[in-house]
Amino acid sequence: MTRIVVTGGGGFLGSHLVDRLRERGEDPYVARRADYDLTRWDDAARLFADARPELVFHLAAEVGGIGANRANPGRYWYANLQMGVNMLEQSRLTGVDKLVIAGTVCGYPKFAPVPFREADFWDGYPEETNAPYGVAKKSILVGAQSYREQYGTNAIFLLPTNLYGPRDNFDLETSHVIPALIRKMIESPDEIVLWGDGSPSREYLFVEDCAEGFLLTADHYDGAEPVNLGTGVETTIRETAELVAELVGFTGRITWDESMPNGQPRRSLDATRAKELFGFEARTPLREGLERTIAWYRAQAPVHAAR
Repeated sequence: MTRIVVTGGGGFLGSHLVDRLRERGEDPYVARRADYDLTRWDDAARLFADARPELVFHLAAEVGGIGANRANPGRYWYANLQMGVNMLEQSRLTGVDKLVIAGTVCGYPKFAPVPFREADFWDGYPEETNAPYGVAKKSILVGAQSYREQYGTNAIFLLPTNLYGPRDNFDLETSHVIPALIRKMIESPDEIVLWGDGSPSREYLFVEDCAEGFLLTADHYDGAEPVNLGTGVETTIRETAELVAELVGFTGRITWDESMPNGQPRRSLDATRAKELFGFEARTPLREGLERTIAWYRAQAPVHAAR
């Protein structure tokens, strides 16, 4: 049995990855924030001493939607950069066989050609509202490639697009677009206010599909180049809101507050490299994924979900 650590293993993506690993007969060591503050060197060292990992999935992050990014630019830059640095250095010092790092689509340039290709990753500055987080993650890619070149560290860097699904973060202060829409439409049946004008596009990847992508990477990929994980399906925020409204049964008014930022104008990934290198293909259509996510949220929040 492989000694595996999953940082952020109690979180959204991490909990699904842990489930998949256990289904395969593995017993991953789940590193939770309550036990290890991975921005601190001593805590990171203690984690590696406790778990003695051969394989590390680094999923821990501090992240949120546009509002949270605007409120915490310094914290998100520092925390994500420091965690990544500590994971790389501990992996080097302890001789970890493979380190799989979760990057972010937010690292792509604001006006990258759509669909985003990995070759375009460095061709511009990220969208301003999420740039501190995105730049921190881009720096970890530089570190991963540098450690591979100098020390032989087998560090893999993945670029998943916007995730959604059961166990997502539904806190309206820090959530991303899909969980925020679901909660708002369930709790405020008469009217909801959304930021921007609805024109930006996003690409959504169901969390279970993303977890599968991380497993395929661990099994089959050992390269230095970053790899996109996505669906290749581009959907506007307005279209997303209309679909969520249909599935939730929301019949109220949607008001667009155009005084608030839109965020990145367009976002969709070219996932060709992932298919070619390790056979990844997203399986869950957006409608099906949303239905499963809404059902999960209603089951978890019966008081709010009662209509």
